[in-house]
Amino acid sequence: MADSDEISERYLARAIKALNALNDDIADAGDDDPADGPVVGSGVPNADIMLLKARPRPSEIAEGVAFFGRAGAAILKSITRVGIDPLLIYGTNCAKRASDDLTRKDGPPAQFLLREIQIIEPKIIVCLGEETAEFVNRIRVPLAQPLDPERLGEVQELTPTIEALVTPDIDESLDDESAKRRFWRAFRELGRWHDALPPY
Repeated sequence: MADSDEISERYLARAIKALNALNDDIADAGDDDPADGPVVGSGVPNADIMLLKARPRPSEIAEGVAFFGRAGAAILKSITRVGIDPLLIYGTNCAKRASDDLTRKDGPPAQFLLREIQIIEPKIIVCLGEETAEFVNRIRVPLAQPLDPERLGEVQELTPTIEALVTPDIDESLDDESAKRRFWRAFRELGRWHDALPPY
């Protein structure tokens, strides 16, 4: 009989394989314009916490990796500040390319994000910005109830197994002190959520 470590390793290997296949599909879905993407997720494939932004910024597009650049540095600082191990985090964007249309509920961005959520199986999705929460509502995650994008800093139930936290957009909060404070007030709830998790 397999022990818990061996089972965990099998789940991780399966998630890595599935993410690699997803990333290949994301790369194949667009043209070869490097200014458009693709941008794939980064972090731990079986993370408890999924950080989700609406769109990649130029630094992310240049590197092809979500949360590369200022937003990633700010998030890492915030994660550390609330006492969460970065190894519990996976970050991605709703849009995998700069040109992606997030108004559709059934386009490639929706299909890719649904697969990503299914692979990662996070305990909580942190929607960084109201546009992100609205997109999560639009794509209809199985068994999901609608999120209220205006309930910033409140943990909401998304599905029976996934919670959600909506914060201000991190990219739009970097250059204004009042916006930074608004972001932090909402984001620090993630630390309280994490502290309340039962021990494994």
